[in-house]
Amino acid sequence: MAFVAMLSVSAHAERISNPVAEFIGMDKITGRITTFDVYLDETVQFGALQVTPRVCFSSSDSEEPKTDSFVAVDEITLDRKIRRIFTGWMFAESPGLNAVEHPIYDVWLKGCKETSSVPMPKGDKAAERAAAAAAEAAKREQAPAAQPTGPKAGDELGPSTEKPEDPDHPSD
Repeated sequence: MAFVAMLSVSAHAERISNPVAEFIGMDKITGRITTFDVYLDETVQFGALQVTPRVCFSSSDSEEPKTDSFVAVDEITLDRKIRRIFTGWMFAESPGLNAVEHPIYDVWLKGCKETSSVPMPKGDKAAERAAAAAAEAAKREQAPAAQPTGPKAGDELGPSTEKPEDPDHPSD
């Protein structure tokens, strides 16, 4: 009697941390839609809103797309006070789930990126570390696989029977 054992392997999705979050903002009065990049822990102002991503994760290219970012959004009121209107996760694949809905502006996550055409803020150590880590990961993916340096098939293993040649005493 044969027993077949089925192993349950949990598929662990690899989360890639990215230094840049890409957002879409819409001004409902003008109908203007703007795409903008924000480095992690930096703040970008869109209209009366200040958008600050804390982390931005994406899945690897070989997996189902899953992109999320933990974001804080503040509103600058007419009396110049800053009021937090959103703190939480945004999901690029479900923009309506946790988008910021303001009377004038809407903001949602479009994606996460390793690079941006926007210059990195000077002195931003967190973004510099994240960018360096992303560059290092990209190098590892592009590097050719290491070639084995050990014995090859057909090589004899064990002590050598040949004597090394002595330069002072040439062989007969």
